[in-house]
Amino acid sequence: MADMPSVADVVRQLAREGSKHRLGEPRTMPKPHPEWRKIRNAGTALWLDTGDMDEARGLWNAEFEALTTNNTLLNKEVQKGIYDTLVGRAAAAIKAAAPDTDDETLVLEISFVLNAYHALRLVEQFDAHVSVELHTALAGDVERTIAYGRRYHEICPQRFYVKIPFTPAGLLGARKLAKANVPINLTLGFSARQNYLAALFAQPKYVNVFMGRLNAVVSDNLLGDGRNVGEKATLATQRELLALRRGGRTMTLLIGASMRDGSQVASLAGVDVFTMPPKVVSQFQQRPVASVTPQVGRNPIVTANAGIKMTDFAAPTLWDVPKPFKDAVETLLRQDADRMAPEDIVSHFEMAGLHDLFPRWPAEAIEAVVADGKIPVYARWSEALASGAVGLDALMNLSALYSFVSDQKALDDRIRSVLA
Repeated sequence: MADMPSVADVVRQLAREGSKHRLGEPRTMPKPHPEWRKIRNAGTALWLDTGDMDEARGLWNAEFEALTTNNTLLNKEVQKGIYDTLVGRAAAAIKAAAPDTDDETLVLEISFVLNAYHALRLVEQFDAHVSVELHTALAGDVERTIAYGRRYHEICPQRFYVKIPFTPAGLLGARKLAKANVPINLTLGFSARQNYLAALFAQPKYVNVFMGRLNAVVSDNLLGDGRNVGEKATLATQRELLALRRGGRTMTLLIGASMRDGSQVASLAGVDVFTMPPKVVSQFQQRPVASVTPQVGRNPIVTANAGIKMTDFAAPTLWDVPKPFKDAVETLLRQDADRMAPEDIVSHFEMAGLHDLFPRWPAEAIEAVVADGKIPVYARWSEALASGAVGLDALMNLSALYSFVSDQKALDDRIRSVLA
């Protein structure tokens, strides 16, 4: 009797079902775009931040090279009902391969199918690289991060980038996957110091600064007008990475993520990569600029409202990478990373006096983050931020993770409703 296929085999077949992509043969033929060529000439690669095929098709041009998806964007597509039939077929095939699969694992596997299947449709349409994201349930699990990261890579090694969140477990998983030549997009970064650590320790292909959320946390909480907060963090990160690359210590590239306005395109030219929502792309095209020059050396001014200091909300954690932090990273690099657990990374930075990087979040803190939504409510966190117990980058990272957890839950609930 022939061996039964494994769940991984079944899922891989489902994800590839109907895909006829050949490298170099996009279904949507790109046309040159002189305005975007200016940005490319300044040294920035251009990605679209959408999972909507029709939306992407209307904006795609020869200067764009990739798209990125995430739990939120995929959830929007799944909620349309376009994959309900695939959900049912995937459940049947997985159960046939492994009848004892529990409900939680079944939903996780079907979510993986949907991510990979949708990403392959984007690859096929545009012949683009596509970032695919792990299920949020894996954010604290090193071994499953590695296993599912490998599985994504096996489905489309030529075009998939695997997104892993910046967590202690994510750093360890990303490091092992990167060493195995799996291209990693280490996501949910908010500061130069987070990405300095990631670039040296995990060596991913990409790191991120979610700039729009940084501007929003300042403006929404009336700490300042919010202008230039994310931009300052992004440019500071880019300079740190450039210095590391010049020294031959990393090849990691920076993604300027969570862009909110077309004006940011020219003002951040020279950042390695932009991942831009369709709104930002449209705004830039409607307001073209005469010329574009690299802006990486620029250090934008950030102002706080009267009576508020930057240290009140730990803003310097976004753009400062002080020597004690760099020394702590160097000490970490001298340890045996292959024997590390996530707790070892947390403890290492605590012992170096940098407990604000990976705070030990109690249950009530996570409940507060979930209640706040995408943007933390400053009143809840003012004391922890001002005292240095929590870095603003760490708080924003936790908030972003749990906002994606919420969207992942909505996607999982859709899967469960289809299977009910």
